[in-house]
Amino acid sequence: QVQLVESGGGLVQAGGSLRLSCAASGRAFNSGSMAWFRLAPGKEREFVAAISGRDARTIYADSVKGRFTMSRDSAKNTVYLQMSSLQPEDTAVYYCGAREPDLSWRDLKAAASYNYWGQGTQVAVSS
Repeated sequence: QVQLVESGGGLVQAGGSLRLSCAASGRAFNSGSMAWFRLAPGKEREFVAAISGRDARTIYADSVKGRFTMSRDSAKNTVYLQMSSLQPEDTAVYYCGAREPDLSWRDLKAAASYNYWGQGTQVAVSS
């Protein structure tokens, strides 16, 4: 009974920045885990970032660490992914996932852990 809607995708040149948003509607959602995954043509779904509900701890894929920052606005039931220093290999459809109850730290990176998903937002990085 949670609906997730991603927004903020678009076309950006290499080295640019973009901020993605994932808004949860329906019941309030502030105790569970949320994450970003991406799917590029010819590749499998890839973990990007996640945030836990209990302590707002974040974890990032090695490929985006230091460039992407995930945050949460509990009052708005919204999470964000601030992407900087974008590279062509970041081109993908980005999906937001959510799970209640909160996931254990070791399960945050697994797509199968999440039971709510948005429709995705396209990010394209050109050079």
